[in-house]
Amino acid sequence: MSFFRLRENQSSFKQEAIAGLTTFSTMAYIIFVNPAILAEAGMDFQSVMIATCLAGATGTLLTGLLSNYPFAQAPGMGLNAFFVYTVVFQSGYSWQGALAIVFISGVVFILLTATGLRSAIAHALPGCILHAIPAGIGLFITLIGLNNAQIIDINQGPIIDIILGDSLSNKDTLIEQINQAPPQILQFGDLRSPSVMLAVAGFLLMSILMIRGLKGAILISIASITILSMVLGVTQLPDSPLTLNLDLSPTFLQLDFSELVGSSDASFFSRVMDILIIIVAFTMVDLFDTLGTLYGTAEKGGFLDKEGKLPRMNRALMADAIATTFGSLLGTSTTTTYIESGTGIAAGGRTGLTAVVVAVLFLLCIFLSPLAGLIPASATSPALIMVGVLMLGSVKKINFNDLEEAVPAFLVIVLMPFTYSIANGIGGGLVIYTLIKVAKGDFKSLNPVIVIISLLFILKFILT
Repeated sequence: MSFFRLRENQSSFKQEAIAGLTTFSTMAYIIFVNPAILAEAGMDFQSVMIATCLAGATGTLLTGLLSNYPFAQAPGMGLNAFFVYTVVFQSGYSWQGALAIVFISGVVFILLTATGLRSAIAHALPGCILHAIPAGIGLFITLIGLNNAQIIDINQGPIIDIILGDSLSNKDTLIEQINQAPPQILQFGDLRSPSVMLAVAGFLLMSILMIRGLKGAILISIASITILSMVLGVTQLPDSPLTLNLDLSPTFLQLDFSELVGSSDASFFSRVMDILIIIVAFTMVDLFDTLGTLYGTAEKGGFLDKEGKLPRMNRALMADAIATTFGSLLGTSTTTTYIESGTGIAAGGRTGLTAVVVAVLFLLCIFLSPLAGLIPASATSPALIMVGVLMLGSVKKINFNDLEEAVPAFLVIVLMPFTYSIANGIGGGLVIYTLIKVAKGDFKSLNPVIVIISLLFILKFILT
């Protein structure tokens, strides 16, 4: 195990294995959620599930071996929704054409990484933004955990049903229905639900174990709630622990590039512009989702150097780029680094061996996917909430007495959970940071890279 420098990183095989199991248990949902989303575009569920496992295993394994960091990768949530609802449904591409666009964006990622531009962008980020990223991610991952546990409900509420219904044409009826059912975007779930009570119990158990300094506290809590969930009948055992359907042919190498250059209902120029906008959107979201996750979780793990930079970051970014390109060939949307990596880091993951463990588990789940489905959200959600607790401490490094720093940092922190996007949070903070500097006439302190990124984010916000 000298390759991973375990002793130098004050770790052990056992500690890294526990961390890998912890990370995987909190992100195993993607094995089923990703194919369910992509299936809405007409893709084969089982084939996408295999592609999801292979893409996750590839990106995670490369991250561990190339960078020796405990970061895990898989097809990204949000990016898969963008793939289906924007690229396929709104822009009118087939899923085969959408995969071709993902492939092109992956090649762009590889070129940006190979030339060092992705690292240059990361190193150009101002300190107030960098310190805000972990806190924003902490709130974001807490929101995900609370929602997954059903402690809170995130929904559009009755107002959406009213607006989409027939009552839209009748103003009086519309007002009456709104008064009877006030819209609630964020609200408590059913706190009497067994799954909610299990999640609360899991968080309390995890908190007590961590306060007492017990190693593996997060994994022990996840395992305990999973077993208790099965005993109480909340989680049902599968009919068979194995799946033998390993056919990848419905999505493998099904990319359609011809669709990107020809269309009967659009000029060549408009088609090219449409593709460029989509590629820019994919690039911006994946780039800053990944950068945000790397910096946010790396700070908590103590991986940043004295200058606040992440050594070997370019290797982790290259793993992400290769996985995206490879994943598109297999038949899945953009692969990115997962914020759930923070649970493994909190459990003691310090080296790439954690990532290798996650990669192996992804590969095993190609055959054992029914068993992965046994881990309920009530068991994994407390881990996400706990990571939020641990990551919020970075706000101490932000000078809130200086509004020039406080305003951009605040926007990064609040926009991540409120818009459900790491990229939106970083983008919003950078745009305001740039505008403040311009308004002050402080052009010398403005990095040209930040100005270009801010302009691209403005373009993204307007166009998508």
